[in-house]
Amino acid sequence: MTKDPVIVYDNSTLRETYHELQSGDLVVGRVSCQPAEEYILFDLADRGVHMVPSALSQLVCRSKVFQTTLFSAWMLPGTVAVHDVHQLQKVMQTMGENESGFITKLDRKNAGMGVFRWPSLEDIFNQVSLGVLPFPFVIQKFVPECSDIRVVVLGDFVESYWRKNDTSFRNNLHFGGTSKSCELTAKQRSICQDVMARGKFPYAHLDLMVTKEGETFLTEINLRGGIKGAQIGSADYRKKIEAIHANMVAEYTA
Repeated sequence: MTKDPVIVYDNSTLRETYHELQSGDLVVGRVSCQPAEEYILFDLADRGVHMVPSALSQLVCRSKVFQTTLFSAWMLPGTVAVHDVHQLQKVMQTMGENESGFITKLDRKNAGMGVFRWPSLEDIFNQVSLGVLPFPFVIQKFVPECSDIRVVVLGDFVESYWRKNDTSFRNNLHFGGTSKSCELTAKQRSICQDVMARGKFPYAHLDLMVTKEGETFLTEINLRGGIKGAQIGSADYRKKIEAIHANMVAEYTA
């Protein structure tokens, strides 16, 4: 007779029962772990413990480097994750200079705090060599006059809004950007759906770059994010997340 699954709803209980969890058991909600503790997600998944949201989505939203590996097909062409100086040297040989410069993104920084603009690849190499710019990080060519769209997807609920900043290349609201509701194109909706499916995201905040030529690329995805600029309030947001979790648990245990 198959036993009923153990269902864990909080991180305190997860830590207490961690070694007893077995294949078929269920952990609901994001697993809280330190940057060096992601092995917890792998261990649980390897043991057959089911996670809501998925272990893959929890892992990938923690790392811009992993996002670049997983979602490069939807990102600005040439976007690459760099792990050491030897790989950086190869990038310098193959990418070539860009008259508008380059952007680097530190792996685990959010709210634009780890995003930097450089005039050349040589400047990036110099900062790495001097120990100022730590590995790993993401490099992509800087695209002038681009705009940013934040998309909030919570099951059937989808909200999108522009974020623009006339005084900084960082368009997010943390750095003084302004926002306005907008409608997604069919192509932009498809990008969101495809990226979420690839990363097994049941809900997400996605950031899209829109170039002045009208091309759209993914810049980042997360399970959670700020909703400043969104129409949905925090209470309704929380209820929708809880409903998604409840539906996923019901489907799993049916």
